[in-house]
Amino acid sequence: MTEQIRYQLPQQELPRTWYNIAADLPPMAPAINAKTGRPITPEDMLRTTAPALVEQEFSKEREIAIPEEVRQIYAQWRPTPLFRARRLERELNTPARIYYKYEGDAPTGSFKPNSSVPQVFYNKQAGKSMVVADTGAGQWGAAIAFAASLFDMKAKVFQVRVSAEQKPHRKTMMETFGSECIPSPSTETAPGRATLAEFPDHPGSLAVAKSEALQIVFDNPETGYTRGSAANHVCLHQTVIGQEAKRQLELLDDYPDIVIGCAGGGSNLAGLAFPFLGDKLAGGRDVRLVAVEPAACPTLTRGRIAYDHSDSGGMTPLQRMHTLGNGFVPPPVHAGGLRAHSIAPLISWVVELGHMDAVAESQKRAFEAGVFFLRAEGVLAAPEATHAIRTAIDEAVRCRETGEEKTILFGLTGHGNFDLGAYQRFAAGTLPDDSVSEESLAVGLASIPELPGVQ
Repeated sequence: MTEQIRYQLPQQELPRTWYNIAADLPPMAPAINAKTGRPITPEDMLRTTAPALVEQEFSKEREIAIPEEVRQIYAQWRPTPLFRARRLERELNTPARIYYKYEGDAPTGSFKPNSSVPQVFYNKQAGKSMVVADTGAGQWGAAIAFAASLFDMKAKVFQVRVSAEQKPHRKTMMETFGSECIPSPSTETAPGRATLAEFPDHPGSLAVAKSEALQIVFDNPETGYTRGSAANHVCLHQTVIGQEAKRQLELLDDYPDIVIGCAGGGSNLAGLAFPFLGDKLAGGRDVRLVAVEPAACPTLTRGRIAYDHSDSGGMTPLQRMHTLGNGFVPPPVHAGGLRAHSIAPLISWVVELGHMDAVAESQKRAFEAGVFFLRAEGVLAAPEATHAIRTAIDEAVRCRETGEEKTILFGLTGHGNFDLGAYQRFAAGTLPDDSVSEESLAVGLASIPELPGVQ
């Protein structure tokens, strides 16, 4: 009898609402307006953000309806499949059951359209003619270009320079959708020019790209800023991932003991983990949540919980979160989507409350796991997702050693078809680990603003 591997929900089970974890957590420390020193208000955000997104950012409602126009577009690829990694289990000789939620079939190849589509939809509703974005590996930039093409809007994307050089095909994808992609730091904006004046060979960072994108929005009221990760409303949009996974496992009469996601800005991790955490907070089954970040950008494992900007130019509000400092420049690891100096305040808060563990993984060990997974399961994972695969394999091996029959679920956030150059370097033995230096960590932490009386 053929073993079932792929578990697919019917289209009518596509979620009708997004789940808002903020309704079930103790209140977080508020974001602060750096100019006034007071908590951010919805009115403060309206300068850059569509009204509906501002409302979602501050909402304490547990369920927020997904507009039917957005659900109709989601239906092009959602619900996404849940896979049982049976061949991987056999290769590891583990009693664990390993599942992965695969987002690589989505347009542009990753989970990012789950938020780009509603963000562009709401900006269109707000009367904007163009959206602006910052992106690392290019997955968010490609997703914004895709969504902008659906709603007949222009898009301008600032992509971290080293990632633009490592992954030129994502720039091509953005341009093919009709969007503009600019390597950052650039000479197009004051923050970009200031960065280049101080550091002409700057490899780029998400913090700098964010400052450049925001400068365009501040200079042009017809444009709207889009956030690829970290913001409350982005984490909210991504919960379609975890809601579907819960339903798929329910049909299998299974439930995860461990949920694992790679951690950069935090939205894919939130999208997979928060619906399961919501069950736990409501008195349901216990579940261990694990965030896996690159050792070269160890925000959760070596950062400080402090008020900081998410951009290098100080244009964003001050938020209380794990941070390496807005001046931190991570090494040029190929997991460009994880090269963020700070993380979603909601993820940071969940870690601080003890609901989620965090581990850091080296680039080589992550790619080693990605190759092992490819040879077992036949799926080439994005470098970001290989971090989750690494920890899933480690947990499965631990089950082999203890004899425990745990259920392990991890997020495979996207395919690595545009990352073959990195896999080629790994195969040739020329891919470095790019570990972070104590000096760069010290420089980054020193850039965290000093706020007397604020913790």
